[in-house]
This record gives sequence, structure tokens and C-alpha cells, in this order.
Amino acid sequence: MRRGKGIELKSTGEIQAMRAAGLVVARALAAVTAKAQPGVSTGELDAVAEQVIRDAGAVPSFKGYQGFPASICASLNERVVHGIPSRHEVLAEGDLLSVDCGAILDGWHGDSAVTIGVGPISERDQKLSDATRESMWAGIEQVRAGNRLSDISHAVESSARASAAADGIDYGIIEEYGGHGIGSEMHMAPFLPNLGKPGRGPKLKVGMAIAVEPMLTLGSADTVELDDEWTVVTTDGSRASHWEHTVAITEDGPWVLTQPED
Repeated sequence: MRRGKGIELKSTGEIQAMRAAGLVVARALAAVTAKAQPGVSTGELDAVAEQVIRDAGAVPSFKGYQGFPASICASLNERVVHGIPSRHEVLAEGDLLSVDCGAILDGWHGDSAVTIGVGPISERDQKLSDATRESMWAGIEQVRAGNRLSDISHAVESSARASAAADGIDYGIIEEYGGHGIGSEMHMAPFLPNLGKPGRGPKLKVGMAIAVEPMLTLGSADTVELDDEWTVVTTDGSRASHWEHTVAITEDGPWVLTQPED
């Protein structure tokens, strides 16, 4: 491994190892998505994810990380990120659930998040999730050698604002939390804001890997951390959505390491 202005640079083989970890995460999230039905607890979803990860010979990145007690973050409705799963928290029809999941395989990390509608959900909630996902993909398109870090941020913000105009919804764009470098550790330099002007920050190079993870709300972008010192919620109680992929920079452009296999 090398460092490019403090950012870890991976070899082709190391990126391939990250892809293996990313596929474990993709399978865990697919299993959680299939299980997320009314009457199921977020604690049960956590157990499903952990089983998939361990069956693959991997280790959950989140469990024990700075004291976090679970293998996934399960953030329901007004919770933005870092929600703690519980056997006592049961899903209901119409809930909007964001699930963040990470795995370590042979020392390399994968990290991804999805937003899941529990049964039929409202049109506004669906638009929120779609807008967040689209802004993630807009950011991913800028994860290319020669670009600057803030080109990703600007693409995320521009997509979110375009969706807001098209949907007639003033989406809040979370500023305090964002993407990050990833590789031999889960959270590494650089921090990736989800909004900003283009052409700023470090130049992107082949071998870098970045987690692109926008979070949007149906109201205010202001958040507060609950007394559990993990769960982050919107201050106005508006619903939130969170999508994330781990992306490597290759000679051929972005490689989404946590995307499921076809």
C-alpha cells in the first residue's frame, strides 16, 4: 500500500480483495432487504446480516467498533444514521428503514447502505429514497482519476437539488455526516461531504477507494444525537434516507465494489 497525500492507495490485487468483501456486504444487505417485512424486528435483521457475513468467513465491521453493539445500523423513519437494532423494535407497514452494513474479509473492508420500504410506503417516502439513491450514483460517476474530491460532493448536491425541483420537495441534505476513504480500515481519509463547490480538495488517483453515502431528509437537514450516543435523528422529526456504496478508482473508471453480482 502507498499513500497519496494521506489517502491510502491500493494495488489491483488489494482492490480485488476489497471487491470480495464488498460482495459479502451486498449479500448481507440483500438478505436483510428480503427479511424486512411488517412484524419483523430490527434485531432479527441484525442477526440475519451477521449470519451471512460470518458464513462467508468475514467479520462484521460494525460490531464492537468504538463500542457499537450490532452488525448493522438500522435507522427507522426519522433516524438518519447509526440506529441500534433491537428485538423490541418491530417493523410496521409504511416504515422507512435505512440499513448500513460493513464486513471485513482478509483484512479488507466493504461498506454499503440501502433504504428499504416496509410494505407499501407513501409517495413522498419513495421519492425521498429514490432521490437519495440517484444522488449517490451521480457522486459515483465522479469517482475518477484526475477529478477533485469535491467534484463528488458537488455531483451529489446537484442531483439532490435537481430531484427536489422535479419532485416539488425541499430535501434536506445532511452536512455533518458523509462519505469517507476505506480500505485496510473502515473509516479513513478523506472525509467526503455531500455538498460543496467542484474542483476542490485532493486529486483522485487510481488505487483510491471511497464510500459515497448521501443522506437526505423530507425536512430540515439539522440533526441531533440521542442519549445512546449513537442514533442520529432529524430535529424536526422528518423522515430520512441513506444510500451508500464503496467505490474504487481504476484505470477504467469507478468500480462499485459493493454492487451485487448480476
